[in-house]
Amino acid sequence: MPNRTLPDIEILKEAEYFISNQTGSTSPFFLAVGFQKPHIPFKYPEKYLRFHPLYKFKVPKPYKWLKNVSHIAYNPWNDLRRREDVASLNLEFPWERIPKNFAKLIIQSYYASVTYIDDLIGKLINQLEMLSMRQNTTVILMSDHGWSLGEHALWAKYNNYDVTLRVPLIISIPGLTFEKPIENIKNSEKNDKFNISNDHVIINSIVELVDIFPTVADLANITIPICSNKDARIETTCSEGITLMPLIRAALKKESLLWKKAAFGQYPRPSIEPSMYPNSDEPRLNEIKAMGYTIRTNRYRYTAWLPFNSETKTADWNHIIAEELYDYNTDKGENRNIAFLKKYDKIKEKLRILLQYGPRYVLPYTFNF
Repeated sequence: MPNRTLPDIEILKEAEYFISNQTGSTSPFFLAVGFQKPHIPFKYPEKYLRFHPLYKFKVPKPYKWLKNVSHIAYNPWNDLRRREDVASLNLEFPWERIPKNFAKLIIQSYYASVTYIDDLIGKLINQLEMLSMRQNTTVILMSDHGWSLGEHALWAKYNNYDVTLRVPLIISIPGLTFEKPIENIKNSEKNDKFNISNDHVIINSIVELVDIFPTVADLANITIPICSNKDARIETTCSEGITLMPLIRAALKKESLLWKKAAFGQYPRPSIEPSMYPNSDEPRLNEIKAMGYTIRTNRYRYTAWLPFNSETKTADWNHIIAEELYDYNTDKGENRNIAFLKKYDKIKEKLRILLQYGPRYVLPYTFNF
């Protein structure tokens, strides 16, 4: 696509214009920049394809839907089917797979779109550098969701798998994360919670996007109001998340910190079987008949599909439609559902209880999985 037709370039220009107007000001500012890509349609300048030749891509294996997983977990990628190029493949709904040669083109363009946005982010950071603002500006880079690229023969984002729910998260805080003398840090300094390299610290603790709001509030010295809670033992803020600042400070000091043990997600369905009308991927509230709730610990992901009442917005935990359990020690790609194996019954029960009670009950306590 010609550059002048691309909205992300216009977004960058507007962000750069905003930042340039802060020059000389002593007032703090907050700027949220939301780039569109790599959402479909994958449109980007052609030059970014050279970083991603087609021969380097393979379709994920196994390129098929899992036999022992309920159809309710499947998303039929209806948004892709509406595109002319995909519609021209005349695929039988909902199970016929995108041919591998075409699938590799999708993967290639996804990567090219990511590189395109990566370049724009670099230009935005460079703007801060040129205006001598970088040393006083916290930068948080995040995404809203992942995207299936053929895993389980799925595409797009409308499911509860790790490839869809995991997102990038990079935080740079002046005076804390990038002014520490680099020469005193060794690559070999590691433990189970984090590792430090020449220019960054990787924190392996579980964090969630709901933690971003309280983290930003913490950085800005803004107090989040305390909300009432039925359980008087737990004092909570008006946020599902918690600030990441204690975790970051502990990691920089190479100290361990008791932290939350799980992350949560959910996705709705209008029926057990995939459908185009109503849309399995994007059902309206009054169409939702089932909800898939998922919990992810360091080792396991457990998902329970439950009947859902769209009027009361509640699920029936007494009737489970389908279950999934994946063990990352032996199955990082979530390709083997072990929810039906007897030896995992106790693990499954513990995870189900935590999933039902929700995020408040996995804050820094002593659950271990």
